[in-house]
Amino acid sequence: MNCPSCHQETKVIDSRVDDQSVRRRRECTGCNSRFTTYERVELSGSIVKRDGQTEPYDRRKVLDGIRRAGKNRPVVLDQAEAIAGRIEHQLMELGDADLSTRTVGELVMAELKAIDPVAYLRFTSVCRSFENVDSFARELETLSSPSILTSTRKGGT
Repeated sequence: MNCPSCHQETKVIDSRVDDQSVRRRRECTGCNSRFTTYERVELSGSIVKRDGQTEPYDRRKVLDGIRRAGKNRPVVLDQAEAIAGRIEHQLMELGDADLSTRTVGELVMAELKAIDPVAYLRFTSVCRSFENVDSFARELETLSSPSILTSTRKGGT
């Protein structure tokens, strides 16, 4: 990689790996300036939208959806990056095939359901396009079952 200042070669002086990326601290061999780079695996498949259009996968859109659903829900907001990373890992396991927005939405819903029922309902109401109060009430009923409430309470919410 070339230095952003003088465009000469750089060397890696430190690397750290986490679940979603590799952080590299670099130093220029010419001007000795230091900077940080991040490497993240990109999904190669496309996302097929409801109207049939395709577009490249965009992590920011997943994060925005999680953040909107988790607004004023600190547990969800703190975990948004980790959730997005787990979803990307699951999408990579599905392969390079084109994926529907519904598939991505279902993965997000599963993650949110496990950690916060309110964020789950918010996200689900948009993802499944509830058309009336009855469809919302049916989803709420599934959350109200004793097994769901017990598992979410164990998770710290």
